[in-house]
Amino acid sequence: MSTLIEHILKLTDHRDRDLLELTLSKALIDLLPIQRIVIARVMSEEGEQRWLEVARLDAKGGGKVVDPMRVDFHTLPKMDDAPDRLKCLQRREMVEIAWAGEDGPRINMLPLFSDSRKDDEGVIEVHSDAQLTDDELLTIEQLRRIYRNMYSLLEYSDRDALTGLLNRKSLDDAFYSAVLEELDGITGEPKIAGKPRGSDAERRHRVPANYWLGSATIDNFGVLNDKYGHLIAEEVLLLVARVMNNTFRTYDRIYRFGGEHFGVLMHCPDEALVLAAFERFRVNVEKFNFPQVGRVTVSCGFTSVMADDSPSSALEKTERAVDFAQRSGRNKVCSHLGLVRRGFFGELPKVGGVDIF
Repeated sequence: MSTLIEHILKLTDHRDRDLLELTLSKALIDLLPIQRIVIARVMSEEGEQRWLEVARLDAKGGGKVVDPMRVDFHTLPKMDDAPDRLKCLQRREMVEIAWAGEDGPRINMLPLFSDSRKDDEGVIEVHSDAQLTDDELLTIEQLRRIYRNMYSLLEYSDRDALTGLLNRKSLDDAFYSAVLEELDGITGEPKIAGKPRGSDAERRHRVPANYWLGSATIDNFGVLNDKYGHLIAEEVLLLVARVMNNTFRTYDRIYRFGGEHFGVLMHCPDEALVLAAFERFRVNVEKFNFPQVGRVTVSCGFTSVMADDSPSSALEKTERAVDFAQRSGRNKVCSHLGLVRRGFFGELPKVGGVDIF
């Protein structure tokens, strides 16, 4: 059995927030007399919230880790379907359920975070055969605090300082996480970001289908900045970011690449649904009343992530689609694949093995 210190080292060795839940679950299973750990996060789509079990681990072996980008939202349990989880989340305190008598099995539910986070709400479920001791509950709390601290540190490095959206650096990490195969078995050691994962060529031939990358640019942003000033221009950026958060799903990854350039990495079954999502965003921006500015529009472009793509090559295709939308009158959404099919331009040349960002 590993020691507490060894598990603390594993938790603090990560550079990828998406692996923290699995590492926390493995630590709790290894250190305490418990039968199961479940970490459930709150997912939102078009104002509706549901539960997603991002990690489930059993002491006797088996379990699962779920990529939020690859779930069918409408198959997830509704919030009211798990009232004890909901109570734990709302009260921000532990909820203990002794479902077979005071001396029998029980479930302890704890909020994943102590503060109220719109995008990161969740609950830890600890299943045990008997009541946990004060020392065992203290160990859970200590590991939970380390998890929270690491999550906050990694989140800070992943975020754009102005809008709070994900930054360009985090796209590279998420992109390669998306194109790599899922973890090799639930009991295998997670691949830690920053350690070698194989060559780009090895990454590229394993791309799963139905990942899409999109870009969005605020039309005439330079003119807006010159006319209204830097502070008003920054407010426009903040409000566009808010519209993005309210339009796309919580498990879509939303970015600000710098200046007036934004992006979205998403998993979706077909091109028409991706087009519809970006159209909703375009319309929502156009309808929004920006204080002191009035009407603002965006031009968007998106592409399917292909087997030989890198972050640079995929972004280049989205930017070509954005450029086409702007040259065609702005306030439009263009699919790179659609433009290729229509013969406006051919496929991009292959990007070399070294990407310069």
